[in-house]
Amino acid sequence: MSTVLETEEHQALRAAVAALGKRYGRDYMTSVVRDGDHPRELWAEAAKLGYLGVNLPEEYGGGGSGMAELSIVLEELGAAGSPLLMMVVSPAICGTVIARFGTDAQKRKWLPGLADGSLTMAFGITEPDAGSNSHRITTTARRDGSGADADWLLTGRKVFVSGVDIADATLVVGRTEDARTGKLKACLFIVPRDAPGFGRSQIDMELQAPEKQFELVLDDVRLPADALVGDEDAGLLQLFAGLNPERIMTAAFGIGMGRYALARAVEYAKTRQVWKEPIGSHQAIAHPLAQAHIELELARLMMQKAAGLYDDGDDIGAGEAANMAKYAAGEACVKAVDQAVHTLGGNGLTREYGLASLITAARVARIAPVSREMILNYVSHQSLGLPKSY
Repeated sequence: MSTVLETEEHQALRAAVAALGKRYGRDYMTSVVRDGDHPRELWAEAAKLGYLGVNLPEEYGGGGSGMAELSIVLEELGAAGSPLLMMVVSPAICGTVIARFGTDAQKRKWLPGLADGSLTMAFGITEPDAGSNSHRITTTARRDGSGADADWLLTGRKVFVSGVDIADATLVVGRTEDARTGKLKACLFIVPRDAPGFGRSQIDMELQAPEKQFELVLDDVRLPADALVGDEDAGLLQLFAGLNPERIMTAAFGIGMGRYALARAVEYAKTRQVWKEPIGSHQAIAHPLAQAHIELELARLMMQKAAGLYDDGDDIGAGEAANMAKYAAGEACVKAVDQAVHTLGGNGLTREYGLASLITAARVARIAPVSREMILNYVSHQSLGLPKSY
């Protein structure tokens, strides 16, 4: 991994995306949410400028870069108040999995559209009874007939699947039976949005975001043999090739949101005057904001490390760093938002300043796509070698 955290190209990308985000900003995203719409204009412009597919292969219309670049895009859009959550799902998870493990036909069909934003793909792993525990997933796929060309029949349920209403397909994590052992193993399937038996219902969320959450019901959804992505026997290897980018991008999402909230609070603290000096001159206000800034910067360092390891092909090292980055970013985001609201006092709860809605949104970085407790389990077991409790 290079010792240079960000090249001149990275810095230029960061500045360019920041300028794009500034043209839209928090007011744009708030109006989109209020209208029950999606950030189509921002998505289209980010795609046109090559930002959405910056991590995808050049031969399929992408930028030929990696997670380091894609995480910069999401972080800067978030810092401007207009994050695109579907970037976590479509180019980062689905695009990465297809680019690494898909057939030539799958790559030709999906990657150019994922890169230019004309196609969007959702990702379904979480289940009502299993959460994100891939070992307990009950969505199963079975062959309808014998031979490699036999159709698949996919049955099960998924919850908290983002953006299914706008996605052209959903990459669904299911399980198939190993003919040799009889055990179930994780596999990934591309399910078109109009597939018979593929039902969705929107979940009523307190979270104010343009990306809606859905429960999916798959009732013997018939899929062609080539709906399977990658090797049927690769299992968790392929799954985590998508989940590590998801954690890196969730970190970028949290860091961007935290930076946005912190910037609003700092601006307020510099100008809000109750006594003789602005409130930002008081250490009780200044120190917590400084601490929030430090913690966001530390989280970004770990995110950069995770992205660098992943882009260098070190999946094991990236797995540890991506989990740590997601944990650090989630904690830093929640603290930054909380301190920002507190700095503004009553104004922090008004629609005018637009920070109160972030109190709920910030929790996403702690809860999804994996809880901070499960990350602590991972670190205690994998990094520290402590025994499992389960």
